[in-house]
Amino acid sequence: MAGDQPIIIKKIKKGGHGHHGGAWKVAYADFVTAMMAFFLLLWLLNAVTQEQLEGISNYFTPTTVSQSTSGSGAMLGGKTMSEEGALTAKASKVTAKLDLPPPKVQEKQTEQTPADADPTTQALKKHEQEQFEKAKEQLENAMKDNPAFKRLAASLMIDETPEGLRIQIVDQDGLAMFPSGGANMFLHTKKILELVAKVILTQPQLLAISGHTDAKKFGGSGNYTNWELSADRANSARRELLNAGVPESRIGRVVGKADTEPLMQDDPENSRNRRLSIILLRGTGEQKLPEEKLPGLRDIQQKQLELQKRGVPLTPQTPSIAPAQGQ
Repeated sequence: MAGDQPIIIKKIKKGGHGHHGGAWKVAYADFVTAMMAFFLLLWLLNAVTQEQLEGISNYFTPTTVSQSTSGSGAMLGGKTMSEEGALTAKASKVTAKLDLPPPKVQEKQTEQTPADADPTTQALKKHEQEQFEKAKEQLENAMKDNPAFKRLAASLMIDETPEGLRIQIVDQDGLAMFPSGGANMFLHTKKILELVAKVILTQPQLLAISGHTDAKKFGGSGNYTNWELSADRANSARRELLNAGVPESRIGRVVGKADTEPLMQDDPENSRNRRLSIILLRGTGEQKLPEEKLPGLRDIQQKQLELQKRGVPLTPQTPSIAPAQGQ
């Protein structure tokens, strides 16, 4: 059959993009499920309270099964994430960490009275303060009333320190207490010390004497410095006070301080840093109250004795009883 057309059969072979199977569907389903679980967890965490979150945290703590202090011991401490109070056990407690301050320990009130609250001690301190004020007034008036001390008035400084009443004799420009580098005092220095000694003899306190220099280096040999010079000048003042009648038993200490305690802090080489310091030490020496003050003190002590007999506890406001000196 020459006139018939040939029949051509084409066979197409598929390849390269064949079917991969259904494994991807399973993986995708797992991914979607995980995402749903994740967003559900976020929603639940946003819906619960802080206390419930702490309960969950305690439940999953590695060191223990649960740190919950509730009666249920579960992760939510006996509570549900549904409506408030729907499944809450009355006996349970919500787990919560509270940073409470430590309990205050009430100090036991002591019935002992500080020594400073004792009426006799207070009266003695007040009397000593009056003595210091009187001694200061006597020295100032003596310097003003005597024309010979008119120029030396600026050399005498009197003030009070925690140690006691301090009397200082300082150098002035052109009017030194000692020769340069020497410990033998001038005549006018001895006159001032004689005046100071008269006032000291009216007081019972012990004395502390110290010598001071300026910051200029001593020009003598290397073995003799401002330390030795200040100590020698302090001892020179001690000897002069003894010559003026002050008992040796009244001398509490004698020291040389060189330039370690300048009077003029901003100018260590100032001439006023060269000085003698005599301190009537507070609380030293035998103290007696004047007779006119004893009757009033006895009245106070009698009232306190009556309070004590009635069982009133002793406090700093109601001091203990001490016999007045000089009775």
